[in-house]
Amino acid sequence: MQSSTIKLSPAGLDPKDELIRAIRTYWNERIHDLEIARHPVGTREFFEELAAYRYEKLDYLPRVVDFAGYSGKKLLEIGCGVGLDLAQFAQGGAEVTGVDLAGVSIELANKNLDYNGVSGNLQVMNGERLEFADETFDVAYAHGVLQYTADIETMIGEIRRILKPRGEAILMVYNRYSWLNFMSKLFGVKLEHEDAPVLNTFSIAQFRKMLSQFSQVEIIPERFPVPTRLHHGIKAAVYNGVFVSVFNMLPKPMVRPLGWHLMAMAIK
Repeated sequence: MQSSTIKLSPAGLDPKDELIRAIRTYWNERIHDLEIARHPVGTREFFEELAAYRYEKLDYLPRVVDFAGYSGKKLLEIGCGVGLDLAQFAQGGAEVTGVDLAGVSIELANKNLDYNGVSGNLQVMNGERLEFADETFDVAYAHGVLQYTADIETMIGEIRRILKPRGEAILMVYNRYSWLNFMSKLFGVKLEHEDAPVLNTFSIAQFRKMLSQFSQVEIIPERFPVPTRLHHGIKAAVYNGVFVSVFNMLPKPMVRPLGWHLMAMAIK
C-alpha cells in the first residue's frame, strides 16, 4: 500500500497574522477528545478509542453523511484533525486530501490512515488560504472547523472556490440557540474548547446567509443529548439520569431546531 504523503511546511501562513498563529498553537497542543483515551497517543488502539467515542457521541453522523457515497470522487477535508472522518471517506473509495493548521494533527492523521489501510494527501495548511487551484475537488468537508477559524466567511469562500461546478460542501457549525448552550449556562459547565482563541456560534439564519453564494443549501440541526463520559459527579448524574431521558422523550419536531450542530449540505 502506498503511504500517505505529508507536507509539513506551514505554507500559506502569514507570520504577521497573530490570531492564525494562536489558533495553530492551540490545536497543536490539544487533541480533540483526548480525555477519553486510555491507550498511548498514536497507537492503533488510541485511534480506535477516539473513533468509537466520536460515533457514539455523534451518532447522527454516519446517518447524515454517507461516508461510502463518494467513491472515485476527489474529497478535501479542511481541519481533518487526526483523520477519523477522513479515514471513513477513504475506506468508502474517495480520493482524499486532508489539511489542518496543526502539524501534530497531520502527523497523527497519517498514522491513522495507515492503520486503516488507506492513503491520502495530508498537508499542513491554513483553510482560509487553500493552496489548490480553482475547481479542484468534487466534495469539501469541514465538520466543527468553521467556528474556530479567524475569518469564517473567508474560509467558506475558499471552500466554494476549490469546488468543481455542482460540487458539494458538507459543513458544520455550532448552533447559538441550542440545548447545549442552555445546559452550559444552567449547570455552569464550560463548552468544549471554550478557551480556544476563536469560538463562534451561529443561528440557522446566520449560517444560511453565509452560504448564500451556493446554489442550493439544506441546513439540518443535529447532535442531541447522549450520556456523557467526559464529566462526573452530581451534575453528570443529573444530566445522564434525568435530562437525557426527558429531552429524548420530547416530540422531535419541537426540539429539532435546538440541535447543537448545524449541518449544511450545500451545492456550488
